[in-house]
Amino acid sequence: MARPFHLNTPLLESVSMTQRVGTPVFLKMENSQPSGSFKIRGIGHLCQQLATDSKGVVCSSGGNAGMAAAYVARKMGVPATIVVPSSTPQLVVQRLRDQGATVNITGKVWDDANAEALRLAETEGLTYVPPFDHPLLWQGHSSVVSEVAASLDEKPGAVLLSVGGGGLLCGVIQGLKDQGRLVTLDDITSEAKCLGAKTVCRKAFEFSQSGEISIISELVTDQQALSAVETFLDEERVLVEMACGAALAAVYSGLVHRLQDEGRLPAPLGPLLVIVCGGSSVDMEQLSHLKHKLHTV
Repeated sequence: MARPFHLNTPLLESVSMTQRVGTPVFLKMENSQPSGSFKIRGIGHLCQQLATDSKGVVCSSGGNAGMAAAYVARKMGVPATIVVPSSTPQLVVQRLRDQGATVNITGKVWDDANAEALRLAETEGLTYVPPFDHPLLWQGHSSVVSEVAASLDEKPGAVLLSVGGGGLLCGVIQGLKDQGRLVTLDDITSEAKCLGAKTVCRKAFEFSQSGEISIISELVTDQQALSAVETFLDEERVLVEMACGAALAAVYSGLVHRLQDEGRLPAPLGPLLVIVCGGSSVDMEQLSHLKHKLHTV
């Protein structure tokens, strides 16, 4: 079996978050992946299965999926074309090019970019790398759970993660099922660009309706996500993007306590696992821009 492209990332206990929620909080630091986010788990696995003899890969992404595809393609020695919408920060475009990828800017939103990626796959004979909706992606993402299971002495009381297209959610659920550890999942969304898919993948919706696992879906504001990014930087000394801040906001905004007060989360809860998903589309200049933009809304 080929060596995976992803790393076994650190699992860190957060003292400050533990004090906030009154239960042990563990952070799975996916921001430390080579591409900057968890996306490399699924995309690396998919490319190893489908793109070893490819003439090139094409991926539609406003950020982290594209970074993962570009990194994996460079390591595999195949060309990468990343199609991004015009809303993609220049920081991301440059980082994609630094990985050796060809960047194609098409449309205003991800759906426009995805249509172009599918067209290129058809007309140019490239291997299409979906950013979130494919079983091989979910299989790759499920490795995050097996790593946690090998490190924690007891199963988590809940898993906290951000949801955009639903790829990470599907992977975590698959991993929990593989481990026989069905727990409550708290999925958080916001208006962060990396959570910008118009709808989640069908499999994620099916999981949410199946009843075999308890999924609590909550919406946080961009202001709450930004505040969480700033607090996380202050307390944990790590800069993450808004999409990741959406999940962190559940701790910092008091959402976990509210869900317990409403009886939707158990109290006491047991260990809370927070997946720090990444990623690659933030630096201090971008953070300052977001602060100015959101504080003037």
